[in-house]
Amino acid sequence: MNLPNKLTLLRVLMIPFFVWFMLTDYAGGASRYIALGLFAAASLTDLLDGKIARKYNLVTNFGKFMDPLADKLLVCSALICLIQTGGLPAWYVIIIIAREFIISGFRLIASDNGIVIAASYWGKFKTTSQMILIILLILDLPALSLATDLFYWIALILTVVSLADYIKKNFQVLSQGGF
Repeated sequence: MNLPNKLTLLRVLMIPFFVWFMLTDYAGGASRYIALGLFAAASLTDLLDGKIARKYNLVTNFGKFMDPLADKLLVCSALICLIQTGGLPAWYVIIIIAREFIISGFRLIASDNGIVIAASYWGKFKTTSQMILIILLILDLPALSLATDLFYWIALILTVVSLADYIKKNFQVLSQGGF
């Protein structure tokens, strides 16, 4: 278990605490800011684990599989919380989660055929834009409303573009899966 993989697991372990503070007033008015800090810290582990893995040649199949899964868990948990808090409409979150299920299905079929599919640059841009959007929505500052609106659309567009790119690049996985 190398450092990048430990950071990925740490990201997953932070999710329940993020959700707890996001959806409760356990810490009073500070709950939202604790949730923001947890989400930001978890998001930074995504940046760090990849950089460390590539720099020190610590890329593993576990990391290729678990890193995108940890991102999906973190982002989807936050998006679902934002539906409950009124920060996002359900249709928006459904589009993003549907994309994640489709990609996970591709990865499952690929895995059954001994293929590990790493995240693409489009997927990384998508995840980054979603994480920025989530941070902006949790902050909920009127001074940042233009940036929030901009990232609302950027994240949605990159979700669709990254899905199309992923399907195009990995369509052969379906034929190997018996389709």
